[in-house]
This record gives sequence, structure tokens and C-alpha cells, in this order.
Amino acid sequence: ITKPSKYSVQETVSRFEAAVKAKEAAGFTVFTEIDHAAAAKKFGLDMRPRTVIVFGNPKLGTPAMVKTPLLAIDVPPKALVWEDDQGKVWLSYNSADYLYKTIYPRHGLSRPPSIAPFVKALDEMSDHATK
Repeated sequence: ITKPSKYSVQETVSRFEAAVKAKEAAGFTVFTEIDHAAAAKKFGLDMRPRTVIVFGNPKLGTPAMVKTPLLAIDVPPKALVWEDDQGKVWLSYNSADYLYKTIYPRHGLSRPPSIAPFVKALDEMSDHATK
């Protein structure tokens, strides 16, 4: 899923992280942030802003990861805030359907009974970051 943002890259990152942290009571957390452009710059390379936010809900993911350790290769989820060649800012992330219909089966896991709460959380967090 890719949504246009009306904010700068840094502001979109900040707004997304704030939205994730606002759902802390439900178990969501921001694990880390990866600034690809800053890393490229250390090696003399130029890149438009590309920041990955690693976030998730250990209450949801840990039981599946305990059962299937290799799931940790594909989760927790990530969001990418990036700027295109025209200076437009975007927020991109994998859908809940992708996680539960592609990633989980890849590791032999079945889809949870309801993914609606996760879909709703992703929509709310991404909308807060971009609108």
C-alpha cells in the first residue's frame, strides 16, 4: 500500500511513529528507524530520503514467532517513507492481507481468525502520518 503524504519525509516519519506509539496500550511499538539516505551519504553516495520504520505488536507476533522462529526474517512489519524524483513524499507498507496470506503461509502458519483489527490499525496509523 502506498499513500501520498502532505508532509515532509521527516514529518511523515515523526507522525507515523507517534501514531504507532499512541497504540502502545494495544501492544504496538516502534523498534527502530533505518535512514538509507544517511547511510549512503557516509559512503559518498547520494539518495533521496528513504527511511524505514520497523514497528509491530509483540502481543500478536511473539506467539507465532515462538512457534516458527524463521518468521522473524519477515516480521515485524516495516513502513517506508520516501521522496520521489519530483520531491513528492510517500508512505508505503505491506498490507495485512499480504502478511497473513503470503508471509504466514510461507512459514506454515495459518491466518488468524480476524485480521480486521490489524487492518484498522494500519489504516489509522498511515492516515495519521500522511493526511
